[in-house]
Amino acid sequence: MGINNREKSAAAFAEALQVIPGGVNSPVRALRSVGTTPLFVKEAKGAYITDIDDNKFIDFCMSWGVFILGHNQEKVSKAACDAVLRGSSYGIPTVSETILAQKVREAIPSMERLRFVNSGTEATMSAIRVARGYTGRDILVKFEGNYHGHADHLLVAAGSGVANISNASSAGVPNDFVKHTVVLPYNDIEALKKYFAENGDKVAALILEPVACNMGVVVPTEEFLKTTREVTSKHGAVLIFDEVITGFRLSRGGAQQRFGIKPDMTTVGKIAGGGFPAAAFGGREEIMRCLAPDGPVYQAGTLSGNPVAMAAGIETLNQLSQPGFYEELEERSNKFIEKLEKIVEGKGIQLNHCGSMFTMFFNDKPVRNFQDTKKSDQERFAKYFRNMLSRGIYVSPSQFEGNFISACHSQEILDYVLKSIEESIE
Repeated sequence: MGINNREKSAAAFAEALQVIPGGVNSPVRALRSVGTTPLFVKEAKGAYITDIDDNKFIDFCMSWGVFILGHNQEKVSKAACDAVLRGSSYGIPTVSETILAQKVREAIPSMERLRFVNSGTEATMSAIRVARGYTGRDILVKFEGNYHGHADHLLVAAGSGVANISNASSAGVPNDFVKHTVVLPYNDIEALKKYFAENGDKVAALILEPVACNMGVVVPTEEFLKTTREVTSKHGAVLIFDEVITGFRLSRGGAQQRFGIKPDMTTVGKIAGGGFPAAAFGGREEIMRCLAPDGPVYQAGTLSGNPVAMAAGIETLNQLSQPGFYEELEERSNKFIEKLEKIVEGKGIQLNHCGSMFTMFFNDKPVRNFQDTKKSDQERFAKYFRNMLSRGIYVSPSQFEGNFISACHSQEILDYVLKSIEESIE
């Protein structure tokens, strides 16, 4: 497998630059940090994407973790197409919204009541607003390198594409918008305990990725996760798990099921919409009762819960609930990781992984927080990315992102990828 040329993609990018800032609708897609220009994709199926130059790539980005069943899964696509033929949006309730909400709650019982929105950013922004309304407090605590979307008050020491911006936040965000956002180091139990001991009665919410995915995959210690639950319970703050990526990825019940920690509120997205714009926020009934029309916290959206995304989400969650799905995916992922660990050993690479997510950090030392990730060799990663691309493999195009294994990544595909990684890092 390999690629021929990317002339059509280059021409498409030049045209896009004339009408779209940076030529892309989300910054990391521009591929500037890896020293190349974007692919323009025309179709995808299973574990593969095909660009407009007819180059076929094994995909490990999977739309940033969305396609756990693989691209364009037949039953999911049919459910969405059937929904479109009935009407793509009404701005009026449908039964499908209730059905999907029931399925989400069945998988994640801590979401006693939930509401659908269109993106992970909307979900986290709304959850924080509800938490502030519920507690009557202002302060939000987050962790370095955890990315919770691009709402103004969340763009502080965020990971993901923001990691390559020199400022701590983003231009266009007034200081007044972030003055109530406190940032602590991830995996630092002492800093967490100290802050809450001194300020806990002022904190509305603590939000975190229970497994960090937006500074690359960084797994929390068991004690760190337990401490987030302990300090918030003690001081009456709302614990929010941002499971936009980890929800339905690390288990049917997400990271909270995997680690046995029950948050007060949860956000999910990506997988929940089956490839269509959908996310949800939810939590304890008494907290969610604050939301309009029942309470004083306002949130709305014309396309929230639209029937197309609901249909795709319902079919996706139906398939994920089949016996043995996660066990099989975990087993295949673990075998891949075991082989990859041997390949990268002694090569100045740290391999972080959890379930079917992994990141190769080009770093000599273990990566446990955002400061560790930033010490990684981005030039070396960029070279690795281009080497993999030339072998027909599209890994997530940033040192600060995770890679995702789907049900469609067969053993044959994974073996080819392992061989390509070995060649690409030499």
